[in-house]
Amino acid sequence: MTNPDVIHLLPDSVANQIAAGEVIQRPASVVKELVENSVDAGATEIKIVIKDAGRTLIQVIDNGCGMSVTDARMAFERHATSKISQAADLFTLHTMGFRGEALPSIAAVSEIEMRSMRRGDTAGTKLMISASRVTSQEPEICSAGTNIMVKRIFFNLPARRKFLKKDPVELGHIVREFERLALVNTNVEFTLAHNDVIIHKLPAGTLKQRICALFGKGLDHQIIPVTTETSLVRIDGFISLPMHARRRGALQYFFVNGRYMRHPYFHKAVLSSFENLIPVDSQPSYFINFNVDPETIDVNIHPQKYEIKFENEQPVWQILQAAIKESLGRFNASAAIDFDVVDAPDIPAFSPADLPMPDSAEDSRYDPFKAERIAQRQATSPSTYSKPSVPTDWEKLYQNFNERQGETIRQSRLNVTPDLDFPDEPAAPPVLMDTQEERLGMLQLKGRYIVTPSKSGLMLIDQHRAHIRVLFDRYMEIAQHGQVPSQRLIFPETVSLDATQSIVATSIAELLSTMGFEIKALGEGEWQVDAVPSMIGNVSVATALLNIIDSVSQADDDVQQSQWQRIILSLARSAAIKYGTPLTDKEMDQLVADLLRLPQPDYTPDGKAVIQLLELDSINRLFA
Repeated sequence: MTNPDVIHLLPDSVANQIAAGEVIQRPASVVKELVENSVDAGATEIKIVIKDAGRTLIQVIDNGCGMSVTDARMAFERHATSKISQAADLFTLHTMGFRGEALPSIAAVSEIEMRSMRRGDTAGTKLMISASRVTSQEPEICSAGTNIMVKRIFFNLPARRKFLKKDPVELGHIVREFERLALVNTNVEFTLAHNDVIIHKLPAGTLKQRICALFGKGLDHQIIPVTTETSLVRIDGFISLPMHARRRGALQYFFVNGRYMRHPYFHKAVLSSFENLIPVDSQPSYFINFNVDPETIDVNIHPQKYEIKFENEQPVWQILQAAIKESLGRFNASAAIDFDVVDAPDIPAFSPADLPMPDSAEDSRYDPFKAERIAQRQATSPSTYSKPSVPTDWEKLYQNFNERQGETIRQSRLNVTPDLDFPDEPAAPPVLMDTQEERLGMLQLKGRYIVTPSKSGLMLIDQHRAHIRVLFDRYMEIAQHGQVPSQRLIFPETVSLDATQSIVATSIAELLSTMGFEIKALGEGEWQVDAVPSMIGNVSVATALLNIIDSVSQADDDVQQSQWQRIILSLARSAAIKYGTPLTDKEMDQLVADLLRLPQPDYTPDGKAVIQLLELDSINRLFA
């Protein structure tokens, strides 16, 4: 008896769920696909309504061309599309959605209610679908265009729904996807609302107007245009001035033929153009459009079509770099220090009253012009000149010089670097006994590591991570005893947040209050901070708050921590000593002692190594 056939075709419902795994990763993916379809339908007004970060509802309403009764039904069949009819069309695309998988994939993992009517028709159609199954289709009077509601995403895939992140995180992804779509379609009026609160209402306008509407009016004077046109590519957009480069949260967007893309190679071209103009730990913002012949790019190499393959990648790289450098030169951009950025030192305004003045009470005989008068007197009448009786304590001065020289030598021993020049005849190395090891103590290496002898060799400690570990445990102990004490600011500080950051701040406002912060929204992305946790000392308020928001927003990593643990870890990072900070012997002793008293000193709370031990056997092998 022969074995039965084992290969068979999958049912459409299963095939659609498999496709949905690639195309629909989270609610933001649904927003992207539906808005792109609305743009392709010629819509000039698009409204996006979100409930519960997309879990309950994602609704997209447009005034586009609408669909006939047949088209409305066919749109949810796999590989059904109005964009292409043959394989060659894939390389001449000017539209967004084209593969015919988005709508059936969305329908496979949600409940859909759609109303659509073409302009000029007297009636439209209403279509109801649940998990790929059409439950009803009937005529309905509705506005011209399409109104599609996606409800209960992943309701039939509990495992997928369970892995959705918390609402602030998912909403943050939706807002970022919305920003990309709004930047590339500046001729479309957009509205984004979440739980009946309007997040963005953007009128049609220019790219610069759209940038400022999305990210704040302050960008108006921080960005400059970049434009060039060649036979290969036309490039236009905006880049930030070097003085407005950001240490965090740089706004970086590439678009090609009206489509958002990620391109690490072109990103390097931008960074190389800013070389020696911005600090190494900063990044420029940019909003750059590429217009190329569709036949020279391939947009079908990524499920979400974010990655684009260019046929002429190297020449475009050179053209982009030249265009940016030309723009920077045209606007006289040069290296500068931005004193308005977060973490910048507070430099007081100059006042002549701040200059130290000689205190006559200390020495009534002080006269800065005395030596000059004596010299003049000696030149005019040398015979009558006598040595002035100005007391000078040379022995005390010499003693102070010796003390300072000894201090300099001591500091140089504590800051040993590989660049030291050794004498031709080095002295015999001392015998390292236990008592001498104790006497050697610790040294700081390159402002980053603390090196200290141990019983089995040398212990290397990362000073920044060590302080994070110490502060985290200290803050945790304070937080576990209840309300963290606050310190009210004499002058409340204002912090500017973008839409995504404001969403996160709103979601964790109550938790921040428990942690000792007092913040309130002022509108248009401005937040006022009235109090901070007393335990964080002199940390920049803006830095602390932005670090907390970034930490909560980046909840996709593998480290499973509660929000309040993330907040405490962020506070510890903000308050910890930075790399390059010189430490005294006493400070190093205190830090190491505090670290080694902890139950888990070897790693930071997020799993990064704090201590490395270089054993004596390993050291001996280096000299074998």
